Amino acid sequence: MLERYGHGGDLRTAEEVFDRPAHQFVDFSSNMNPLGPPPSVKEVLNRYIDTIGYYPDPAVRGLRRKLGNKYNINEQSIVVGNGTAELIDLIVRALQPKLTTLVIPSFDEYGDSIRKIGGAVYEIKLSQHNQFELSTDSEHLCEAAATGSLFILGSPNNPTGQLVDPELIRTLLSRGAYVVLDESFMDFVPNESAFSLIQEATKHERLFVIRSMTKFYSVPGIRLGYIVGMPRTLSGLKRLQISWSVNSLAQQIGESVIDESNYAEQTHVWLQEERPWLASGLRALGFEVNPSAANFLLVKLPRDCRLSASMMQLQMGKQGVLIRDASRFPGLDHSYIRVAVKLRQQNEILLTALSKCLSDYSESSH
Repeated sequence: MLERYGHGGDLRTAEEVFDRPAHQFVDFSSNMNPLGPPPSVKEVLNRYIDTIGYYPDPAVRGLRRKLGNKYNINEQSIVVGNGTAELIDLIVRALQPKLTTLVIPSFDEYGDSIRKIGGAVYEIKLSQHNQFELSTDSEHLCEAAATGSLFILGSPNNPTGQLVDPELIRTLLSRGAYVVLDESFMDFVPNESAFSLIQEATKHERLFVIRSMTKFYSVPGIRLGYIVGMPRTLSGLKRLQISWSVNSLAQQIGESVIDESNYAEQTHVWLQEERPWLASGLRALGFEVNPSAANFLLVKLPRDCRLSASMMQLQMGKQGVLIRDASRFPGLDHSYIRVAVKLRQQNEILLTALSKCLSDYSESSH
C-alpha cells in the first residue's frame, strides 16, 4: 500500500515496494504543479546560506504583508502555518467543535483532526450520480447547519475536484454554522475570484479560508500555507501555534513566488489545455472521468475491468508510474483512482501504462 502514511507522493515507500530509485518513477499520486518551482525559488536557495544562521521572523511579517497586498486584505487577517495540515489542526483545537460536518469523499486530515480532540463527525455522502457535487438544497446540510455545527469543506474538493458554490457557504453561515473552507487548490482556478471567499472571511467571525502555497508553486518540501479570518477570531489560533513553526526558507520562498505572475499565467494555460486532453484519453480507454476544476482527476475504472484500484496501483507501480488508490478516501469504493494532470509527455506515459494494464489483465484472464 503506497498510502501507508495517508497521502500520495510517498516516493520513499514506492522505493521500498517496487525496488527502484525515486527518480525512476513518474508520480501521478501527488498533485503538484508539473512546471516545477518558479525561477525565483532557485534564486532564494542560492542566497539562503547568508541568512540560515538567523532565527525566522516569528510573526512572518514579510509574507503576510505580501499576501495582504495580493488580496487587498488586512495582514492582521492572515496566519501563516507549516502547511495546511497544521492550520486544520490549529483551527479545530481552537474552536473545539462538538460536532463537525464533513462531506465524503474529502481530504483525510479533516476527520483526523476532529478525532484527535474527541469530537463527533457527521458525514454527508456525495453521490457519483450528480458527479460528487455538493447540492445547495441538501436537507442534511441545512439540518447540520441548524445545530451550530462546524463544516470543513474543500473547494476544489480533494479528491473530486469539484468547486463549492459560494452561495451554499453563505447559506450555512446564515443558519449559524462555522465554516472552514479549504481552498488549497483554488490557485489553479483561472477565475478564482468568482469562487474564493478570502475577502468575506475577513469580515465574518464564523468563516475561515485555508490556502496552500506548496501545490501551485510545486514546493511541497518546505510546507507552507495560510489561513484567513477576522483578526479577533484568529487570535486563538496564534496562541496555540508553536513558535517559529514557519521556517525562514519557507518564508523567503513564499515571498518570492507571490510575484511570479508569468508563472501563474503559464500554469493556467497549461492546465486549461492538458486537463481536457488527459480526460479525453482516459475516456478513450473506458474510464469514467469526474469533472474537475483542479489539477487532478478522479477516475472510475472501466465497467468491464476486473482490477481493483489497489491492484491497478500495484501493476502501474511495476511500470514506474504511481497513481493514487482513491478507495482509501472514505465514501469511494475499490473502482476509483486519482491521477494528477502533468505535462503532455508524462500524461502519454500514464495512458500507455494504463492501457498496458488493461490489456495484460484481459489477456491473462482468458
